[in-house]
Amino acid sequence: MIREHIHSTVWAAALVLAAPCAQALMVDNSHRSQIAGIDLITYRTNVRDVVSILGALPAGDAMAAPGNIAVPTLTGMMLDRGTQTLDKFAIADQLDSVGAEISFTVGAQSLEVRAKCLQKDLPLVLSLIAAELRDPALSAAEFAKAKQQFIGSLQRSLQNTGQRAQEAFGRAVFPDGHPNHPHAIEEYLAAAKAATLDEVKAFHAKYYGPKAFTLVVVGDVSADKTEPEIAKDFSGWSGGQDYLRPASPARAAGPREITVPLSEKPSTSIVLGQPTGLHYRDPDALPLRVGTAILGQGFTGRLMGTVRDREGLTYQIGAGMAEDSIADGEWNISASFAPALLERGIASTRSALDKWWQGGVSDAELTARKKGLVGTYQVGLSTTGGLAGAILASVLRGYDVGWLDAYPGAINAITRDQVNRAIRTRLNPSTMVLVEAGSVGAAR
Repeated sequence: MIREHIHSTVWAAALVLAAPCAQALMVDNSHRSQIAGIDLITYRTNVRDVVSILGALPAGDAMAAPGNIAVPTLTGMMLDRGTQTLDKFAIADQLDSVGAEISFTVGAQSLEVRAKCLQKDLPLVLSLIAAELRDPALSAAEFAKAKQQFIGSLQRSLQNTGQRAQEAFGRAVFPDGHPNHPHAIEEYLAAAKAATLDEVKAFHAKYYGPKAFTLVVVGDVSADKTEPEIAKDFSGWSGGQDYLRPASPARAAGPREITVPLSEKPSTSIVLGQPTGLHYRDPDALPLRVGTAILGQGFTGRLMGTVRDREGLTYQIGAGMAEDSIADGEWNISASFAPALLERGIASTRSALDKWWQGGVSDAELTARKKGLVGTYQVGLSTTGGLAGAILASVLRGYDVGWLDAYPGAINAITRDQVNRAIRTRLNPSTMVLVEAGSVGAAR
């Protein structure tokens, strides 16, 4: 039960690659094919011996409706607890003996599988991934343990101010039935307690399959060796569903203030924002992202410079766009304030937001931020894990692998007028939702 935030993941420094030649196109190192119904992308790098694997299929929390909302996460939790032929200890022994790792994460729409291994162990790791996805044991004993672990995690989340603020914000800005509309943690708790193993088995049978499964393999790999392994391990697998794509985007419903009282918290988390109505590929989305980075990304963002450095009201504040890879997404500012500084902090945040919205960004800010965004992007591609994440994100957003080469140019081509127009036309501070979670008053 993790909200989807697709980004380039940076893994261990041991995976650092040699920087690609400026003249070479990254797409030339990739190979994309349909193998056993799976969208397989292999990408060969200069790294020796190391391989990173990243995949996604539509089996996230949003797929639960109209059934038990805890079932998608519980199903994902059962994958590494044994298969029809290997118990969880045998799987762990095989992975530990070669220093490999496999993990599964359930998000809003996707189940993600991550793995890393040495090149010589890739056939073993792919075979284990296939067995865990296709034929999990789904035993009653392990299901009981998974339920208790999930319930414990949910109970801890009830006291997490950041999670409660994000949950309340998502519920306020996305309508019921939208894939980005999260269920309340209390609802997940009740559902987890009531969930049955038969519901998990039915969900697995319906949603797990190759139909919309994308698998990315990056590192010391070649398509001609990887494809036969995928064909062997996944042959005969069928089924699966597509992602949920709303017929119409979420719209801002007007200003609203929501409080989530949590007693005796040393800080209060806030989220201020709105739905954007945009997908990542929409024309205004990238200019708005660049403008938002100027407002609230890192220590050079305006929010950090004003609310933290000049006024000393917080150590944590930023702005961003999210949840827009598959469905239309959101824009928000998130911050944390001491209860005694909350009102001043919100006022300062709103002031910085209004100034940015009214006046836009400067040429100097835009030039510096574009340079920083391209640099950060290129650093993210310097590891096998980061590169796999960028490829998967691009594909889920509707691009092909060529977007890896095109992204820096797309950023550098953005003009100040495009950024400021997107800010003014896509956002409206006067209709945004404000959520406060922590030591605050009753909901209003």
